Amino acid sequence: MSAMVTPSLTASPASAASGRPALDKKPGPFTYVMFFAVLAMGMLFTAYSLMHDMQELGTVVTTWTPFLLLGVALLIALGFEFVNGFHDTANAVATVIYTHSLPPNVAVVWSGFFNFLGVLLSSGAVAFGIIALLPVELILQVGSSAGFAMIFALLIAAILWNLGTWWLGLPASSSHTLIGSIIGVGVANALMHGRDGTSGVDWAQATKIGYALLLSPLVGFGCAALLLLALRAFVKNRSLYKAPQGNTPPPWWIRGLLIVTCTGVSFAHGSNDGQKGMGLIMLILVGTLPMAYALNRTMPEEQSLQFAAVAQVTQQALVKNAPQPAPADPRPVLSDYVRSKEPTPQLIPALAALTGHIGEEVKGYGSLAKVPAEAMGNVRNDMYLASESIRLMDKNKVGNFDADTASKLQLFKQQIDNATRFIPLWVKIAVAIALGLGTMVGWKRIVVTVGEKIGKTHLTYAQGASAETVAMLTIGAADMFGLPVSTTHVLSSGVAGTMVANGGGLQMRTIRNLLMAWVLTLPAAIVLSGSLYWLFTQIF
Repeated sequence: MSAMVTPSLTASPASAASGRPALDKKPGPFTYVMFFAVLAMGMLFTAYSLMHDMQELGTVVTTWTPFLLLGVALLIALGFEFVNGFHDTANAVATVIYTHSLPPNVAVVWSGFFNFLGVLLSSGAVAFGIIALLPVELILQVGSSAGFAMIFALLIAAILWNLGTWWLGLPASSSHTLIGSIIGVGVANALMHGRDGTSGVDWAQATKIGYALLLSPLVGFGCAALLLLALRAFVKNRSLYKAPQGNTPPPWWIRGLLIVTCTGVSFAHGSNDGQKGMGLIMLILVGTLPMAYALNRTMPEEQSLQFAAVAQVTQQALVKNAPQPAPADPRPVLSDYVRSKEPTPQLIPALAALTGHIGEEVKGYGSLAKVPAEAMGNVRNDMYLASESIRLMDKNKVGNFDADTASKLQLFKQQIDNATRFIPLWVKIAVAIALGLGTMVGWKRIVVTVGEKIGKTHLTYAQGASAETVAMLTIGAADMFGLPVSTTHVLSSGVAGTMVANGGGLQMRTIRNLLMAWVLTLPAAIVLSGSLYWLFTQIF
């Protein structure tokens, strides 16, 4: 354990090797000017976009307290993305730097640019997946003091753990840190309300994450080692399996492959991790400024009329399957189901009643843009409850609906998601700037660990290509199948696998520290965020 608190890990023989890249070159004044200029423009653009949205609605400001809370929450959320950027940059750039495929400063700027593009071009689907893990009662009251305590606790806990592992030069997973923080808030919230702590967590999702935490290093280690052995069998160029001499770049095709995989990992990291920040920022905006961000006001009026018609036929289909009359207030029934995942006889009648109520509301207002400011939050909460209930019922095969009813439910859910799951362009740009700029700061610590301190020998061209290719393909497959695989774990263990396959051996002190950080990420984030949530609820 003493090694875990050492700010810098033991230097390896590779650090003195002739092929070590020049990592100490300082950026020029122009680079600093451009960095802070982009940062300032991003902050000004965010502030301007918020003010413009408020003015467009004719909002009269009576107190600045919500805007102050909003500003602090946005800074913390964007701060998480910034830290995420420089914490995870090593995943993409370590191999291109240590194989001299790209100079260090060029590599991090290149990675930052494609992280930026990845965020901008992301679909937004992952953004709201992270919200489904949060306690339902806090999502429905995100504008309350408990809601702000939740947001502050989970983001600050994730930032603290990321900064701690970065300071130690340990490549831990930002995604697992954030998910651990969410679990911690859920457990603390359940305990504080007198319930079993396990009721505040989606344990099916937590189990998937636990398996990924255990399996992703094995995938990276094994696949990268096998790919390197395959290269050795089919490509007989001996220089590929030796440490670079001086600053000699690899053969053009290996260099091209490394740059392509660096680009792919950077883009995938931006499109995946950037969305987590977007989802949390949208939750903050819905809680503080529901009149502007609770519903998608840009939805055309004719689409709103279609929405009401779909709600009506969905309600009729559900009523036919309802075993008993609807309760007077369907919301508590659906809230309990979304939280506990335990269906009751009142579930289907409650969903039918809320579906009809949502349709009548939208039809009565004429369009989402005409929903009064004071009703925005309530309409969105009703839509959230209906959407989550349908999602969980479909996932757990509740109701045994016929094909026609099931298709109507999914169409209604799609209509709800179109109305509530949207991300303004300025949010994407703000997150893209935070993540992109973050990749250009503080990257050296973890890059040195990945490039020098995992193996006993310098990273070769073939090792870099093998580890990076496995990381790119794995994260692509994970996105395709919705699996929570950590690119950090895959790439770091991939480098270790290539070291073993190449006969170079491993620095066991570093490996022990990496394993310790990976194992402790979830429990540490859970304890940190749970404690901070309790503290913030007392303060607020």
